[in-house]
Amino acid sequence: MTSKQPAQRLRKSPGQVRSAVHQAVIDLLSDPGGTDLTIPAVAQRAGVNHTSIYRRWGGREALLADAVVTRLERDSPLADTGTLRGDLRAWAEAGVASIRTPEGRLLIRAVALSMPGSATAQGKRAQQFERRMAAIERIRDRATARGEVPPPLDQILDQLVAPLYLRAIFGIEPPASGYPDLLVDRLLGGPDTPRPS
Repeated sequence: MTSKQPAQRLRKSPGQVRSAVHQAVIDLLSDPGGTDLTIPAVAQRAGVNHTSIYRRWGGREALLADAVVTRLERDSPLADTGTLRGDLRAWAEAGVASIRTPEGRLLIRAVALSMPGSATAQGKRAQQFERRMAAIERIRDRATARGEVPPPLDQILDQLVAPLYLRAIFGIEPPASGYPDLLVDRLLGGPDTPRPS
């Protein structure tokens, strides 16, 4: 007679844990059964200990922000097209493609609805989104190095980023074609309009 051995939990690398936890977040948010997105539920779905999630992210809001920013980084890599207009257009095209997916819309809506209450949670969440702002700053820095005059970060956020996220949050599909060009043209002026120094 053989005795049953308890299954040994395999140790996951930090990258594997992060990937499993992000996928668990997406799975739980997509669950039509309405499973609450709690840290214990995410941990169980990901096959990790809930203390690992608390240690790494601190709470649900920072975890959601990290999942969204990581997805956006994956789906919207920073193309270097040689011009500010081209870089922003490529970034906007990737953003439009992301919000056209159910997963992309779902993650952005979840972040918008999970505003942290404490200052600590707000700080952790802000750290996640600083990664995204740094990506936009790299586009601006490349433009400056090429002798172009990029608009301020706030203007890019207001005229390029915000319209995409607003559409994702409210479930408004972007126009079928030309939307990235429209946003970039509004931000920079027409395609042939030079930016003032």
